[in-house]
Amino acid sequence: METNYKGTNRLIVGIVFGVITFWLFAQTMLNIGPAVQADLGISSSVLNIAISLTALFSGMFMVGSGAMADKFGRVKLTKIGLVLSVIGSLCLIFAQGSVLLIIGRVIQGFSAATIMPATLSLMKTYFDGADRQRALSYWSIGSWGGSGICSLFGGVIATYLGWRYIFIFSIIFAIAGYLLINGTPESKVVSTEKKAFDLGGLFSFVIMMLTFNLYITNGSSLGWISPVSIALIVVFILSTVIFFKVETKHSNSLIDFSLFKNKAYSGATLSNFLLNASAGTMFVANTYVQMGRGYSSFQSGLLTIGYLVCVLSSIRLGEKALQKHGARKPMLLGTSIAGVGILLMSLTFIPGTFYSVLVFVGFALYGLGLGFYATPSTDTAISAAPASKVGVASGVYKMASSLGGAIGVAISSSVYSVLAANDSFELAGMTGLLVNVLFVVIAVISVILTAPREAEEALPHTI
Repeated sequence: METNYKGTNRLIVGIVFGVITFWLFAQTMLNIGPAVQADLGISSSVLNIAISLTALFSGMFMVGSGAMADKFGRVKLTKIGLVLSVIGSLCLIFAQGSVLLIIGRVIQGFSAATIMPATLSLMKTYFDGADRQRALSYWSIGSWGGSGICSLFGGVIATYLGWRYIFIFSIIFAIAGYLLINGTPESKVVSTEKKAFDLGGLFSFVIMMLTFNLYITNGSSLGWISPVSIALIVVFILSTVIFFKVETKHSNSLIDFSLFKNKAYSGATLSNFLLNASAGTMFVANTYVQMGRGYSSFQSGLLTIGYLVCVLSSIRLGEKALQKHGARKPMLLGTSIAGVGILLMSLTFIPGTFYSVLVFVGFALYGLGLGFYATPSTDTAISAAPASKVGVASGVYKMASSLGGAIGVAISSSVYSVLAANDSFELAGMTGLLVNVLFVVIAVISVILTAPREAEEALPHTI
């Protein structure tokens, strides 16, 4: 759809508010898990599932939502996502056990699946050049910085008002975002060609990710080689094979693998997946200091202040580094700094106040690294996408974020829970955090191997 509309600050603020709603219901669950578990009387395995469900469902449906945004309208999909955010938050506000908790988390996953790729597409459509990089920096403040904001204030709210009030604030931000975005001209791809939606690919992909997540989060309670666990592994393998067979034959595949012919896009998406897998750092560090060192949600939130300050301040620095040096150097520097921060937090054998200092500094370095990485990676991904596929490309990129986060949190929480079950909190904390160090190390390697030295590449014309 052609329009001369140029993006405004009002649109940027509305989009940032929409993105922050995701972190209010996603990130804060990593910080308030023990309070939710105690209040609702649920098991640790149910809590782990609830924590990872939002990222899992958003990741599974992100690409499909990106394609729908291209076809039906990016503004429309953003608004639908904000409405779903309100509904999901209401479910959690009124939850009295696991049922509404799980339902709310699933709905919030669908909300994120529509908001994230649609808002990224709007950034690509209505902003150009340096204006787009500036807009993406603010989008990154909402996306990456939102995790720090919500972790800190989520802890304050949970301690002094109760964890349910977090989702009241989420509703307020969603409504404000809706009102600010309202009136923005619609943006979508006008096409006379009709192609059937790839339901087979979507169904097999959902089964593949669900079985994997269920195995990781429940393997310890079910038994890693129990009949149920083996069945989950078998279904995962079969659905994976079916998914790739369907995708290679479908003319309108769920995941457009031709996007990965571009090295810049591939490098940004792969490292994005791996760096988001380190989100388990938040869960392990916050849970460890609460369970192993007796901190309250508010106190553990205070430890993340350095993360909040550094991620917010370094995002614009990453934007400037992108403009001066291209994407490769800030992406590499950012991932490396983040890894050092997690490594400091993994030193759980250090007693007393000194460890708290290490956690504070570790969170600050983690935030500094993520902030420096955010805008160069995001700009590389969406600037490389053709206009007709920006929704799908944004969806794949954000799917990498969500699935990386879901898988990383699932693995980290499972490792921590297994070791903490024997009251080995120090060992559980250290091992769970070292898992996240490994994710970042692989991310560094992926940037070295795949991120091009050029500041930006165009996707092949065959796409």
